[in-house]
Amino acid sequence: MARAKGEPVSIETIVIPDPGPGEAVVKIQACGVCHTDLHYREGGINDDFPFLLGHEAAGIVEAVGEGVTNVVPGDYVILNWRAVCGNCRSCLKGKPQICFSTFNATQKMTLTDGTVLSPALGIGAFVEKTLVHSGQCTKVDPAAPATAAGLLGCGVMAGIGAAINTGGVSRGDSVAVFGCGGVGDAAIAGARLAGASTIIAIDLDDRKLEWAKDFGATHTCNASTTDPVEYVKSVTDGNGADVCIEAIGLPAVYQQAFQARDLAGTVVLVGVPNPKATLELPFIEVFGRGGALKSSWYGDCLPSRDFPMLIDLYLQGRLDLDRFVSETISIDDVEEAFHKMERGEVLRSVVVM
Repeated sequence: MARAKGEPVSIETIVIPDPGPGEAVVKIQACGVCHTDLHYREGGINDDFPFLLGHEAAGIVEAVGEGVTNVVPGDYVILNWRAVCGNCRSCLKGKPQICFSTFNATQKMTLTDGTVLSPALGIGAFVEKTLVHSGQCTKVDPAAPATAAGLLGCGVMAGIGAAINTGGVSRGDSVAVFGCGGVGDAAIAGARLAGASTIIAIDLDDRKLEWAKDFGATHTCNASTTDPVEYVKSVTDGNGADVCIEAIGLPAVYQQAFQARDLAGTVVLVGVPNPKATLELPFIEVFGRGGALKSSWYGDCLPSRDFPMLIDLYLQGRLDLDRFVSETISIDDVEEAFHKMERGEVLRSVVVM
């Protein structure tokens, strides 16, 4: 858990209440160390310390509360942080993937002295057991190991969904991905699944560009030595890419993605910006280039639809989730995993309980 802004994480004893109506207790088997957890620790999300970190997880339902019908004890589930309500204006329009009123557990987990914890993204999974809303549990095939399955709970789903759901990548498209960390590489994998013919990976780190090739990039560009906009145009007959995906969250990189897209192309922002960042674009080009500028929330996924489908693709050998796992670690190693993430040494460290 993170007690205060910027402090190293600590191991604590957590009190988990019995599940109430609509809630479930899940025994965690594995949880990825996601950059969002680091944002929480650094106070980049909000200041509701202390935080129970961890959210990219899979495990076994241990107990459910009154009225829960979607899962039963013993079910193998991936946790999600967008449990749809079914009743908001978006859900009622048939767009539950952008539900505006998602659920979390009502009860609070605490320290032994009664201090209330704020679970990261309503989950808090760097723990043996956690309390969530039952809608945050998506049942999947237990043949998939938790180290791989749990990654769909956040970063990998965000990237794949940015390409397929938000970007609408289809057969023969050209795709440029700016930023080749876990989310960016997942976007590359998603573009490959969708049948893109040209997939351009852009980063400042040659090591990450090599990883991107493993996920399906057909071309790579080190933006520290080569103008990425000119490079994208050079491998797309001078036109630019059909879909440009910004997986970093920096205004300067977004501007590059905007300039690197073809006429009537699509820009997808999946990288999380600093709340104080601002963006300036030539307004005439927003009009003149046409197309679409989109933001991707959680890959615009519907967990009940997308998680089982992607697990099936994994079990068929068509989606290599294992390749995202740079290392497996114990709960004691989370702080060092954050440092490895900051140094760009890993795609995902995965805590195994």
